[in-house]
Amino acid sequence: MKPIDNSEALLHKYNSGQCTTEEKALVETWFLTWKEEGTAPTKKQTEQVVRDLLSTLPQPLIQQAVSRRTNFRFNWPLRIAIATAAILILLSTWTLLFVDTPVSKTYSNDIDPGSNKATLILANGQTINLSNAKTGVVIDASELTYNDGTVIGSLSSRANTKEPDPSGLGMTSVTTPAGGTYQITLPDGSKAWLNAASSLKFPAKFDQRKRIVTLTGEAYFEISKDKKHPFIVKTNHQEVTVLGTHFNINSYADEKATKTTLLEGSVKVATQGKVVLLKPNQQSLNAGSALIIKQIDPNTVIAWKNGEFAFSNEPLESIMRNIARWYNVTVSYENPEARNIPFGGSISRFGKVSEVLCMLELTGKVKFKIEGRRITVI
Repeated sequence: MKPIDNSEALLHKYNSGQCTTEEKALVETWFLTWKEEGTAPTKKQTEQVVRDLLSTLPQPLIQQAVSRRTNFRFNWPLRIAIATAAILILLSTWTLLFVDTPVSKTYSNDIDPGSNKATLILANGQTINLSNAKTGVVIDASELTYNDGTVIGSLSSRANTKEPDPSGLGMTSVTTPAGGTYQITLPDGSKAWLNAASSLKFPAKFDQRKRIVTLTGEAYFEISKDKKHPFIVKTNHQEVTVLGTHFNINSYADEKATKTTLLEGSVKVATQGKVVLLKPNQQSLNAGSALIIKQIDPNTVIAWKNGEFAFSNEPLESIMRNIARWYNVTVSYENPEARNIPFGGSISRFGKVSEVLCMLELTGKVKFKIEGRRITVI
């Protein structure tokens, strides 16, 4: 048996953001334990922990864990599962987290994460700052409520508070600032989760033929099934048509391509005369000149919705754009070559920005400094 060799696959899974919830928790819990002590474990210490764990486990179960390392599901008793996973993790994380890198770093400045923040603009022009203490808003033809049932008010009573909608289109919008996120339940019961610096515009009541919304930024959708009324998401560069499905669209203006990722059902992506049909776990990239389809892990794509940053072999520049939107900061580069360094892994979006930067620094590939609301890559 060669535990070091067998653990390498799990290390790569963690780096690429492909660990199961249990595997990821074990990696990060183990790391934080050593971090609190302030010293890195030696390789000899790590190997001794592995030997101690190995002595308590039946050999067939260890081999089972190794043989299933690409699909770790913990189907045997939890105590044995955790110990077996720890064996595979301990040696692999030693190299990732502690070779020639600091265990912790203190920044003179730090920045809080984003939170639930959004502005609702009704068709008549009235603006409502949605509660930071709530996670979502429910909009139907007659009433506004938060998703916990708290009533905001009657739409009919608000209709006369300002001038009527001059366009006659009856369009409502929900906008999140940099550092904001919010969930929206649309008039047909469909749900949308807005990422930071995003906006969704839609009618107060969908017409009898189509359900059309317009997106800027990024949103995850769960669409109510209605074969007679297709749901259409418009962005600056494309239209996505669905009947009932779960999908994510990333259409930020500062990204090179609009990305549409399908989790469930099917969608049609159309742009400039080109049309593609996506199947689950596929992503289309629309850079203007072509539509490219590739297979992808959708859990990495929608990690933001579940409160995480998750990246798989992604350039630092792309990662920093996500950090900039969520923490409402600007990013500059003293070291331009760092822009293209690839990283993989995941971490909570709800810690301070220093926690995210420290994890990136622990790779030994990059360093940062924080000045006010500016992060500099050095």
